[in-house]
Amino acid sequence: MPKMVLLAEYLSINSNVLNEYTKKAELSVEVEEKDVTNYASLGWKEVLGGLKSAELGCEFLQDFAATELDSIMWPLLGSVVPFEVRADQGAVSTSNPAYTGNILINGWNPITGSVGDEATVSMGFPTSGLVTRTTS
Repeated sequence: MPKMVLLAEYLSINSNVLNEYTKKAELSVEVEEKDVTNYASLGWKEVLGGLKSAELGCEFLQDFAATELDSIMWPLLGSVVPFEVRADQGAVSTSNPAYTGNILINGWNPITGSVGDEATVSMGFPTSGLVTRTTS
């Protein structure tokens, strides 16, 4: 049975490769469940897939220095920008597919945490439009 440990995920937002700040990146995709049950269903629920949606969840190590994470993300607030995420920083291939699309930067939490915590930013960005999976 194949196994994988994530050691070098790739994340790009608005053409900025953010690997050096990224602790976690996860893309979750779902489809609305539409109930189409009727009397012919014989008491069993029937469903069809509706609209698709996705979210790119990220956890970053914060950096306020000029040209670093906060100065990259802050100007994007309210914008729809492209993203790419892969399980590995290596080339896109059948064993390392790239997931791409657009996300809405709908928030930014520049300062969070308690005394002694590392400065992190955890955000979830909704996708806008099609998310694609490519292998070449």
